[in-house]
Amino acid sequence: MQTIEPYISLAINILIVIVATLIVAKIVDRLFLGYVRALSKRLKVEETTYVVVRRILVVLVYLVGVMLVVYMIPQLRGVTVSLLAAGGVLGIIIGFAAQSTMSNVISGVSIAISQPFRVGDRVTMEGDYGVVEDITLRHTVIKTWENKRLIIPNAKISDGTIINWTIGDLPVLWHVDFWIAYDAEIDLARSIILEEVKKHPNVMHDRSVNVSLTELGDFAVNMRPTFWVPDRGVAFGTGCDIRESVKKRFDKEGVEIPFPYRTIVFKKDLDEGKNL
Repeated sequence: MQTIEPYISLAINILIVIVATLIVAKIVDRLFLGYVRALSKRLKVEETTYVVVRRILVVLVYLVGVMLVVYMIPQLRGVTVSLLAAGGVLGIIIGFAAQSTMSNVISGVSIAISQPFRVGDRVTMEGDYGVVEDITLRHTVIKTWENKRLIIPNAKISDGTIINWTIGDLPVLWHVDFWIAYDAEIDLARSIILEEVKKHPNVMHDRSVNVSLTELGDFAVNMRPTFWVPDRGVAFGTGCDIRESVKKRFDKEGVEIPFPYRTIVFKKDLDEGKNL
């Protein structure tokens, strides 16, 4: 029994350290969720920084717990010293294996410090528009207007281009395209578009509204109104409303929106024409 007692004592101590680590990690997490979060709001600390710091501290608590457990086991302590002696090769292997993970973690910390976007910001990332819902050490979660969650690695975000619709001047210059027939009255179409755009409640009336002829296409003329809306969140819906109201006015006042058409000439018809 004398030879077993030290192992029982060691197992109890390890169990105590594990339980203590879990409790301390939980306390730190709850502390940040409660008191520190309220304090950060009073100090005007961005929620993005708060979220990243909270997660880093929780990870550090777990790392300290693991190190204590390793130090308490004599056999592992000896293995650790041996591994540290051969740390050059091991470090290279681990470095290659964890390159992607560490890149995401470093990018996550960089995002928290530089803050190109924050939790709650409206952003466009690779053509996807949504609200930043969460930022972790490894990835960022963006909630799209379709209620989908895009989970994007932080390293990819750092290397990519982001449009932040929340930082700075909030109003957005938006546009909608209308194709009209070549024989349609351009002035009439322009006046209809201007009237319908200016009537919409989301269009900012203290800024100019313009309708430009932007393209002479294969079978139609493109008319493009440009107008200002308060923010990116209402831009898409406003454009849809204007598109519908203009279409109804075009139908009512006889402004044609043409279908694509092609003239097909058969070789037989050409030969018959030559013989005539």
